[in-house]
Amino acid sequence: MVKRPIAAMVAAGLAVAGLVACSPDELEASQSSTTDGGGLSGELLFWENAGLVRLADDGTTPDVENSFLHQAAKMFEELNPGTTITIFAQTGDLSTSAAQFQAAVQAGNGPDMRSQFAGGPTLSYADYYADISEYLDQATIDSMSGWITVREGYEPDGRAVAMPYGAGLYFTVYANKKVLTEAGLDPDNPPKTWEELIANGQVVADKTDYTPFWVADLEGYVGAWLVGGHIGGELGEGSSAAMYNGELRLDDPAIIKAYQTWADFGASGLTNPDAGSQSNQEGGAGFVKGDVAYYINGTWQNTNILEGLGDDATWFFLPMLEGAQYPEAIGGGPSIAISIVENSDNKELAKAFLNYLAQPEIQDMYVKMSQMESSNHKDADPSVLTNRLLREQAEELPGLGPVVFPFDSVMPQSVIDVFYRVNAGVFLGSITPEEAVAQLQAAMEIELADR
Repeated sequence: MVKRPIAAMVAAGLAVAGLVACSPDELEASQSSTTDGGGLSGELLFWENAGLVRLADDGTTPDVENSFLHQAAKMFEELNPGTTITIFAQTGDLSTSAAQFQAAVQAGNGPDMRSQFAGGPTLSYADYYADISEYLDQATIDSMSGWITVREGYEPDGRAVAMPYGAGLYFTVYANKKVLTEAGLDPDNPPKTWEELIANGQVVADKTDYTPFWVADLEGYVGAWLVGGHIGGELGEGSSAAMYNGELRLDDPAIIKAYQTWADFGASGLTNPDAGSQSNQEGGAGFVKGDVAYYINGTWQNTNILEGLGDDATWFFLPMLEGAQYPEAIGGGPSIAISIVENSDNKELAKAFLNYLAQPEIQDMYVKMSQMESSNHKDADPSVLTNRLLREQAEELPGLGPVVFPFDSVMPQSVIDVFYRVNAGVFLGSITPEEAVAQLQAAMEIELADR
């Protein structure tokens, strides 16, 4: 594959959770316990867009020493002299990054491998990806969970166009114990419904000078988590595939209800005044200043929150609406997917690096450095869960459910693009819930007609 320089993306998108570096001794130990790529040589171009790279404070350049993918590539290169893995971190918003990838592959200057979010952001470009089952043996495939999120049509026997990486990320409400205590609320007794959470926010507003909720929804991401989570509470686990396959209309009353909740939240006066113009990339910094009660985000923020608030940091999964059919539904699931590009000229080297990343020791290294999700390997080492918040989440998650793969994970990219846009508009009051779902349904009808 011809490789030409790619213009740097504008930094305006997804926040990447903090990572912690492994010591040289730990890196050496990991190297000694893994196998090499069989003496292969050559250059591999890897585009990353899902959290395997940590960015520096400027949000555009990698923090190489603390970046999992960079460290894994370095270790692989040391095991295989003559190999070079070049990593390009796509740092723009998700829609732009996806369009950039598509254009590069069509022009013949795309990557050999790419990581992106599982579900729709992977399956929308399935034609560009190789069948991963041709590059991993069955024992390796059987050792990992999450495959349904990377199979075409979400069918058990569908072509696997990526390898799922990590046990998944989940929509979370973080809380500041100090602020809640001063408001007379019990931080150890989290609200069981969304309505109770809003009531708690009103107590904070009435009794303190603190901000009840910190929201950063410029890109529409926070709306995606709240609306997608509440759709799961109303319709359950099967709703994801039903929406994708056109069996459930996107203007269904339950989806309108979820959007109305989001609109009401935007109009509540309980958030920071600039919530609609705050970039998600800056959201965590706003919360950890210490003068905010709640922050709606996801488990990928565990390290940032714990480093910012320490013992005052607590959390709970996003609560469902009062009267929800599935009150203990959890929004989220497998997040990262690693693909081999079909028209790569370096598939043997890509195969070797993919198998290297699949090893349980390397997956444990990812977990240890990221502390935002557990490993999806059956031989994972639980001792690497050193972040208190992640340990608590890993312990609580198995007792809850159903786990609902959310809207912006499951749907086609073209519909996700509309989703983010209308989410931002509904929060600001410039789009009604009914207008939002009408736009989503129209986008989905175009997608279904093209299948």
